[in-house]
Amino acid sequence: MFTLAHLSDPHLPMPAAPLGELFGKRATGYLNWWRNRVRLHVPEALAGIVADIKAQRPDHVALTGDLVNVSLPAEFQRAAAWLAAFDGPDRITVVPGNHDVYVPTEWGASHGLWGAYLAGDGAPPAVGFEVFPTLRRRGPVALVGLSSGVPKPPLLATGTLGPAQIARAERLLADAGREGLCRVVLIHHPPITTEKRFKRLTDASAFQAMIRRVGCELVLHGHNHRSEVAHIDGPAGPVPVIGVTSASAAAGSKYGRARYHLIRIERQAAAWRLDVEIRALRADAAACEPDGRLVFHGAAANGVVG
Repeated sequence: MFTLAHLSDPHLPMPAAPLGELFGKRATGYLNWWRNRVRLHVPEALAGIVADIKAQRPDHVALTGDLVNVSLPAEFQRAAAWLAAFDGPDRITVVPGNHDVYVPTEWGASHGLWGAYLAGDGAPPAVGFEVFPTLRRRGPVALVGLSSGVPKPPLLATGTLGPAQIARAERLLADAGREGLCRVVLIHHPPITTEKRFKRLTDASAFQAMIRRVGCELVLHGHNHRSEVAHIDGPAGPVPVIGVTSASAAAGSKYGRARYHLIRIERQAAAWRLDVEIRALRADAAACEPDGRLVFHGAAANGVVG
């Protein structure tokens, strides 16, 4: 059995910023943080989630984006230190979210600081977004990382993969399928066509068409800050698409308690059994407790989100 922890949208605390760094979209996002989002995302909740993940000792951790808020240089430095304290790049796979790509940045002073967490197997630390899609093999699992974060105008939180990335992902998934691996796609934006226009993945239809052709066993995403389940039709049956609550959500916020998902992956006969335990932060913020379970076996699924 292989155990994968999935968390997303930690939105690490915003540092104070000099006026010279607050231009365009950054300025509105910075004001929004201090007026609103600072009460939605709290470091105490995130610390409790991380402590529980460490206590559960999963085989690997998937983090589906939005470590930062408005892509300030100091935010990337903080995120790099936070990742290093969490665990090493061989134990954590990161894909970027829209807040990580809030505005264009110089790679070496931004995402390059976490380049080893973004890179695929056998590759040096990532030197640009062109490394995506990435592939990491961990035991019986193939983790295919996608980058949907693209700088967008103010008031838009949409994401885009692009045809080249989708085509390369299709080849990676096909190869991993032939090897008999459990294929898990990591993406920040939900690849669902019913999402709100200002938050959606703009080429979700193209992504879904690719999954219908080649298939995978599981898609994990963040972005919506809630635990949720959808499906995409695959060649062998429905593919579960699972989102997770923000890992730093304040208990009294509109997102409810901070959560992460502990996914136990096991081969059974000709199918994969995926047992997803939803773990929510306790009231004392010291650890997490079970808050629902989802079980997927082949094309069949059952369960309830607490």
